[in-house]
Amino acid sequence: MPTVSVGRDRLYAALGKTYTQEEFEELCFDFGIELDDVTTEKAIIRKEKHLDDEGGKGDEDEEVIYKIEVPANRYDLLCLEGIAQSLRVFNGQEDIPTYKLANISKESMIQMHVKSETSSIRPFVVCAVLRGVTFDEASYNSFIDLQDKLHQNICRRRTLVAIGTHDLDTLQAPFTYEALPPSSINFVPLKQVKNFRADELMEFYKSDLKLKKFLHIIENSPVFPVLYDHKRTVLSLPPIINGAHSAITLKTKSVFVECTATDLTKAKIVLNTIVTAFSAYCEKKFEIEPVEVLYSDGSSHVYPDLSIYNMDVSLSYVNSYAGVSLEAKEVTGLLKRMQLHAEQSKSDNITVSVPPTRSDILHPCDVVEDVAIAYGYNNIPMRKHIPTSEPVSLKPLALNEFTELIRSEIAMNGFTEVLTFILGSWKENFPMLRCKDDKSKAVVIGNPRSSDCELVRTSLMPGILKTVNNNKDHPKPIKIFEVGDIVLLDEKTDVGARNRCQLAALYCGATSGLELIHGLVDRIMEAVGASFVPLGDNTGYFIETSDDPEFLPGRQASIIYKGKRIGIFGILHPEVLTNFDIPDPCSYVELNVESLL
Repeated sequence: MPTVSVGRDRLYAALGKTYTQEEFEELCFDFGIELDDVTTEKAIIRKEKHLDDEGGKGDEDEEVIYKIEVPANRYDLLCLEGIAQSLRVFNGQEDIPTYKLANISKESMIQMHVKSETSSIRPFVVCAVLRGVTFDEASYNSFIDLQDKLHQNICRRRTLVAIGTHDLDTLQAPFTYEALPPSSINFVPLKQVKNFRADELMEFYKSDLKLKKFLHIIENSPVFPVLYDHKRTVLSLPPIINGAHSAITLKTKSVFVECTATDLTKAKIVLNTIVTAFSAYCEKKFEIEPVEVLYSDGSSHVYPDLSIYNMDVSLSYVNSYAGVSLEAKEVTGLLKRMQLHAEQSKSDNITVSVPPTRSDILHPCDVVEDVAIAYGYNNIPMRKHIPTSEPVSLKPLALNEFTELIRSEIAMNGFTEVLTFILGSWKENFPMLRCKDDKSKAVVIGNPRSSDCELVRTSLMPGILKTVNNNKDHPKPIKIFEVGDIVLLDEKTDVGARNRCQLAALYCGATSGLELIHGLVDRIMEAVGASFVPLGDNTGYFIETSDDPEFLPGRQASIIYKGKRIGIFGILHPEVLTNFDIPDPCSYVELNVESLL
């Protein structure tokens, strides 16, 4: 759940009323948000720097900061302006705002021309203009903070949408959105004075703590997205950085907002969220100037899309799911408190008009939730009789039931179960196991937080060996096993990968214990009803020599079941054990559990 930090006094000024902390907590609860923490700016800084508390000295004169937790899908509540607006309407202090586009002709509308090359990297762009804006320091900081919150939330760390805001008076329309080789893009980035080539900028920002985590989005692309004005002044290099030339300041009066994206729907939501929240500071309140976006195929679109869509919800549906008994007039009044225009259309129908700020309203059940919030969850009576349904026979999935039996069987053979992480490093998954990465198996994490989370495991072996390494001082022998998923690339699936349930067991002691692992294999196969058959017989299982690099040559075997190779066991190669710093010999088995069903 996102947390929004707002100044208490500024929030109360926007609400037109002063509350005690208890009163404000109650208001938040009634509206469906939560006052998560009360702190000060200095306390936040001390916490970030891990400094000792100074005993609150001087905190009496500091601005009190409220940290408010809001629902993850309420993008309109990610700034003070949105929270204050919603609470004023909820309290009945003002009517639902009506957002409108400025009445300008298409000929005088600012244009954004999109080149065809952008389709290979970030194909979409949406734009709007806020005219006659008046910023003070607090509203300016809130404007920047909202963009950061959106980048972390719906924009998915700028991979889906990247926001650029510019001082329109420093630029000259029309604008173009292009994709060019990085060596041909030159500009002065935000907060810099030196002119950089785009490829040089990638190297420059690798040491920047904030921006380096976004470089991977475009750095390996042959072309970079870039926005120009009519004089070829660079507006931004999305999703990395804006140009210094058009940086907004407290003196900015006209703000040009552009959102480049790989997801057009989310880009429109992000644009609407920004312009509706900050159009309150425009000279003509709640009015936004549209921009025409023209694509190379001749298509044209005008943004932002502030249209209202209607949803019909039956009164009986609302009462049934909310657990209340309300008249249509009461329901429409409650919805208006939640910024949803509502009218009774037919005897049992309510027409709800969803504004551009409420992208979270997707289904009639979302309307019911807003009715319940406005009515008050504590006011909903408890049902005397819990609805019942026909008795249903619930059964576990066959694979889950089977793996439970397998676990019990192996545990009864003296092995201890372990659970290891499904994410791992590339080095542990391939070189340390003496395997080559042919890029056909492993699912690679696009933006890993550390080298320990670079890919999804393709074998249970690295996790098992790391467990032994961390417990190598434990009395020998060590007998451990794991039943868990691996993930393999698979173009035949809709997501390009598939999970596979594997079983792995390891013996580590003074001797290799190969005979014990072999015996465990035979016991597992016996438990599932598979008989040992001669080589080449597909009615049961047999073993044949194999040549896998993880194992010692001549001391390993493949497990063949009904004509298919389902696993392998043997003595681990000394080089593998050395790589994982394990001094004792080990034998290991890993097989595909799903193939035994």
